[in-house]
Amino acid sequence: MFILPPRPAPEAPAVDNPERRWEPRLYPGTLATTARVRADLSRDLSRLPDLDPDQADSIVLCASEMFANACDHARSGEEDGRVIRTLTGPDERTIRLSIIDDGYRDTDTRPRIPRQRTAQEWRDAERGRGLLIVHHLATRWGTFRVVDFPFCEGLGTVLWAEFSLSFQGGDVR
Repeated sequence: MFILPPRPAPEAPAVDNPERRWEPRLYPGTLATTARVRADLSRDLSRLPDLDPDQADSIVLCASEMFANACDHARSGEEDGRVIRTLTGPDERTIRLSIIDDGYRDTDTRPRIPRQRTAQEWRDAERGRGLLIVHHLATRWGTFRVVDFPFCEGLGTVLWAEFSLSFQGGDVR
C-alpha cells in the first residue's frame, strides 16, 4: 500500500519579508550529507529568532528523514545523484520544507510504510518510520511530480511538509 498523499500543497502567496526567503540548497545524494543538511537548515531557521526551539528541532528532524528517503529511494542516492532542499514562508504563520529528488530508480524503491506489521515487527524493524515521523510532526505534507506529465513520472518527486509556526512564549504569528 502506497501511503504518500497524491495531492500537492496549494500555493499560497509569498510573503515579501527578507527574513522569510531562503536560497534553495543542492546536496550530493549521500546519507553522509545528512549532517550538513541538518546544520544548514538549523542555520536557516535561526533567522526566525523567536521560533520555538523544539519546533525548529522537529523541522530539522523531518528534513533529515525526508533527505534520507530521497537518498534511499530515488536516483538521488546513486553515483552523482543530487537532492535539492527548499525552505519557504508562504505566509507569516507557515514554513514549507521541500526535498526534491532525482526521480525513480529502475526498480521501484518508492518509500512505503507497511501498515500490516505486527507490534513485535514494529519493535524489531530498523526502517520504515521516517514518513510516520513527518506525518506526526508536520501540519500537512505530501508529494507531487517535478513535471506533471505521465510520461515524465520518473523525473523527480517533491516531498513537502508544512509547519504551523509556534514562537517562544506560545505566540503564533
